[in-house]
Amino acid sequence: VLKERPDCRLVGLVETDPVRLAEAVAETPGAVKGFSLDEVAAGVEADVVLLCTPPGGRHSQVAAACAAGLGILAEKPLADTLADAESHVATATAARIPLAVGLNFRYLAVTQALKALFSPDRLGPPEFGRFTYERWRDGRLPHLNKYPMSMKQPMLWEQSIHHFDLMRFVYGVEPIHISARTFNPSWSMYEGNANVSALITFTGGLEVTYQGTWASNWQRMGFEWRTECRQGIALQEEMFGGLGYALRDDAELTPVLLPESEPWVDDARALLSDFVGHFREGMPLPCPGTDHLNSLRMVEACIRSSDGEGTVSLCEQEG
Repeated sequence: VLKERPDCRLVGLVETDPVRLAEAVAETPGAVKGFSLDEVAAGVEADVVLLCTPPGGRHSQVAAACAAGLGILAEKPLADTLADAESHVATATAARIPLAVGLNFRYLAVTQALKALFSPDRLGPPEFGRFTYERWRDGRLPHLNKYPMSMKQPMLWEQSIHHFDLMRFVYGVEPIHISARTFNPSWSMYEGNANVSALITFTGGLEVTYQGTWASNWQRMGFEWRTECRQGIALQEEMFGGLGYALRDDAELTPVLLPESEPWVDDARALLSDFVGHFREGMPLPCPGTDHLNSLRMVEACIRSSDGEGTVSLCEQEG
């Protein structure tokens, strides 16, 4: 995605593993290399940093980017605690540094089409829904990040955060109450809880039942997002497609035609375009850290609820 843009190029690489750093430099001729962001930022002229590091312990990285005057596009989640994420946002705000989070699922064709279905002239406003995500995520596979294996709440911080962000984005409302339970089945390979069940109340009275797992005991992915509206229902049956709708008296679901797209690539391309547009043309910053905090508050509320606090008010959490 970066290579196809003539107005963007990688000029510096940071990696703590010498072998991986050498491999990355071999693929990026002319790039300055180093073991810390401070070191590389001091030796190169740049505009932004792509923060593709694990979410824990990013304080020094965010501080270094801000000190160097570099805009930040960070891999989600911004941090693995709400307090740390709030600290990162405060640091960037104080330094007047744009901080965006890579929530590329907002840019999926199916996400955009689903959001459009809730206009007044189509299905109308949603009133309740059900979001189910059932996946056997084999964390031992070489191409997957390994740090989630030891996280306390891997499903919430690494996967549910996407789903919560999608709910907020597609429905255009904010959560106000959450009741949740997290747990681990006996066969889970994760140290922390890989299952999440939650009942979420949004502004306007919208209720969503959520179930997500990385420990589904079948390798076939299960995905279904159904939303009930005044005129009918919207149903997404695949993670990157399978969208349809039906009015109350329809006998069959009407498929929604989506443009041809390549998941993980076209959505990343669109997010990068908006991010670059913020710096070059003054466009709104996509997925700003301040907005991301509202999705992270949902994660924190689920943890608190599961730990015995019952139904958690998001208004109280913000305060």
